Amino acid sequence: MREIPAQAVTQEVRRLLLDASYQIGADVDAAISASIAGEPSPAGRAALEQIAENYRIAREERVAICQDTGMAVIFLEIGQDVHITGGGLEEAVHQGVREAYQEGYLRKSVVQEPLFERINTKDNTPAVIHTRIVPGDQVRILVTPKGFGSENMSRVKMLVPADGVEGVKRFIVETVQEAGPNPCPPVIVGVGIGGTMEMAALMAKRCTARAVGSHNADARYAALEEDVLAAINKTGVGPAGTGGRTTALAVNIEHYPTHIAGLPVAVNIC
Repeated sequence: MREIPAQAVTQEVRRLLLDASYQIGADVDAAISASIAGEPSPAGRAALEQIAENYRIAREERVAICQDTGMAVIFLEIGQDVHITGGGLEEAVHQGVREAYQEGYLRKSVVQEPLFERINTKDNTPAVIHTRIVPGDQVRILVTPKGFGSENMSRVKMLVPADGVEGVKRFIVETVQEAGPNPCPPVIVGVGIGGTMEMAALMAKRCTARAVGSHNADARYAALEEDVLAAINKTGVGPAGTGGRTTALAVNIEHYPTHIAGLPVAVNIC
C-alpha cells in the first residue's frame, strides 16, 4: 500500500489549475497557428491572430487566458493500492482550488446555491470532482477550469437507435451551429455516445481534454470525428463568430455500451 499525503494532492491541484489558467496546451496553440494560414475570412483570420497574441501574453506575463476562469472540474484516477493520509481526498482537492484561485487572482465565479440567493463562495469552491478507482498505486489528476460561455452551450439528447449515425451527426452539428459565437469559437467539441444520460455527459466533458489531432482508437469513430469536424467548419460560424471556416479545431468522440432501446448523445463545448 502506497501512502500519499493529502497535502501533495492539494499542491498538485493548485499547480495544475494555475498552469491551465495561464498557458494554453501546445496542441491548441499549434492548431490556432495552423488555422491562421488556412482561414480565408479576413475577419476570421484577424480573430485567430488576436487569440494567438492573447495566448502569448498570458503565457509570458502569467495572467489568465480568459476573464472567465471557470468552475474547476477535477478528474481523479486513484489507484486501489493508494492510501491518502493526513486528510480527506475531496477536501484536499477543494483546498488546492481555493489556493490557486486566491494566489493567482483568478476570477471567483462559483455561487453556493444555484437558484435562489446565489451568493458567491468567494474562493471558487467547491470543485466538481469525478473519481475512478483503478488498479495500481498511482494518482492521476486532470483539471479543467470550465468557463460557462461554452458550458451553457452544451447539450444532451436521448436519441433512439433508429436515428443512427446521421441523427448523431445532425445533433452535434446543430448544437455547435446554434451556439454561434457564445462559446468563443474556434472550439473543441467533446462528444459522448452511449451509456446513460449522465455517462454520455461525463464522457463528453472528459474528452474535451484529449489532444487536438488525436483520434478515437476505433476507426469508425475516428472517421465520424473527421466527418463531423468538416461539417461544423462548413457552417460559416467561424472564429469568434465573425465568419469563416475555423469554427472548431477538433471533434473528440468517446463511446460506451448502452441499452438496446437507447442512443444517448452528449455534446460538451470547450
